[in-house]
Amino acid sequence: ATVSITGPERDDPSIASLNDTLQAFGDTVNLTIEYTGDADWEANINTQVEGGNPPDISFFPQPGKLADFARDGFIFPVSAEVDATIDANWSEGFQIYGNVDGTQYGVPAKTDLKSLVWYQPARFEEAGYAIPETFDEFTALVDTIAGGDDGKPLCVGIESGQATGWTYTDWVEEMMLRLYGGDVYDQWVSNELPFDDAQVVDAMQAVVDLWTEDNVFAAGGSIAATNFADNGQPLVDGQCWMHRQANFFAGLFPEGTVFADGSPEAVDVFYFPDINGDRPVLTAGIYAAAFNEDDATMAVMNYIATSDYAQTRQANQKEFLGGGDVLSGYLSGANGQDPSVYGPLEQSFLEILNNSDLARFDGSDLMPADVGAGTFWSEGTSLVNGDIDAATAAANIQSSWPA
Repeated sequence: ATVSITGPERDDPSIASLNDTLQAFGDTVNLTIEYTGDADWEANINTQVEGGNPPDISFFPQPGKLADFARDGFIFPVSAEVDATIDANWSEGFQIYGNVDGTQYGVPAKTDLKSLVWYQPARFEEAGYAIPETFDEFTALVDTIAGGDDGKPLCVGIESGQATGWTYTDWVEEMMLRLYGGDVYDQWVSNELPFDDAQVVDAMQAVVDLWTEDNVFAAGGSIAATNFADNGQPLVDGQCWMHRQANFFAGLFPEGTVFADGSPEAVDVFYFPDINGDRPVLTAGIYAAAFNEDDATMAVMNYIATSDYAQTRQANQKEFLGGGDVLSGYLSGANGQDPSVYGPLEQSFLEILNNSDLARFDGSDLMPADVGAGTFWSEGTSLVNGDIDAATAAANIQSSWPA
C-alpha cells in the first residue's frame, strides 16, 4: 500500500529527512510512504477535502484548524493503539492540542520551544551577571543592565509585514502562563475568560512595562518598526544583552555565529524564568491527522507518535545538512529520545522541554483567526506604540471575538 502525506514543511532538509525517515519505517512493514511539502498547504488542503481527494495524512501547524476538520467529520480519531503510543511518548501538555472534545485526533510530530532567552555566556561572566532563575531575578537583571552604559538589556522588534505584532502576542502568552498557570491560560484562549478581564490586561501591561526606552534596543528605531528577525546582529554586536525568542531564531543570527561551544563569542540560551515555580513553557508545533482509518494509515500515525521517529528524523536532517553540531531546525518534545542526535544547543532546548512542569501551545494560533491573527496583533501594536492603553486594547480585542 501507499500512504500519502502532505504538510507545510517544504525546505529541502525537512522534505528529505521526512521521506527518508518515513520510508525507512515503511520498508519494515511493506509500505510506500510519500511526503509532499506545500507552500500553499492551508488553501490546498481545503480544496482537496472539498473535492473528496485528501491525502491519507496531513500535518497541521494550527490545532484550531485540526479541530475544525475533526468537528466537520473530515479527519478520523486515532486508533486505540495510536492513542496508547501517544500516551507512552508524550506528556499531557503536548497531547491536548490534538484532542478535540475528548477524542484524540492529532499526533504531535514537531515541537517549537518559545520560552528561551538568547545571550552570550562569556559576556555575562565578564560582567559578573548570573543567569536569572526567577522572573524577579530577570527583572532585577534588566534594571541592573539598564543602569549601566554597556548596551540595553533587551533587543525587541515586532514588525513582520501583515503579521506585525505577533512577537508581542508571544510575550503576552508567556506572561499569562507565568502569572496565572495553565487552567486560566486555557480559559483565556477559549474566551471563557474574556480578553478584557483584569488578569489579561495586567499581563498585557506587564510586557509594555518591560519594554521601556531604557530597557530596549530597537534596531529599526522603534519596537514596531524593527523586524522580529533583526535582533541577532545587535546581540552579537553588544548593543543588547538578551533576546526572548523561539528555538528557530538560531537561523537568524549572522552567518558564522557559533553556538554553545564555550568560545568567548558563542551564543547560548537560558529558560525564560517562571513566577510561581511551575516552570511553564510556551510551545508551537505540528500535529499529524488522518483522513481515513485504513490499517496502513494508522500504522504510519503510530510510528509518527514514537520517540524513534523523532530521533531518526533529527539524525537524518542533521546528516542532510552536513552532520556534526549543525543546527537541524527540527525539534521534538517526545519522551525517551537519545539526546546524542542533537547538538549542544539543541540539547539545551530538550533539557528545558523535559524539565518543564507545564506546556501550553501558542495561544494566538488557537484563537479564531480574526483575533489570534488579527486584532491581537493590531491592537497589541497600537499598545506598544503608545496609541492606546492596555485596557482599551483588550476591550477592542474582546469586541472582535466571533459570537
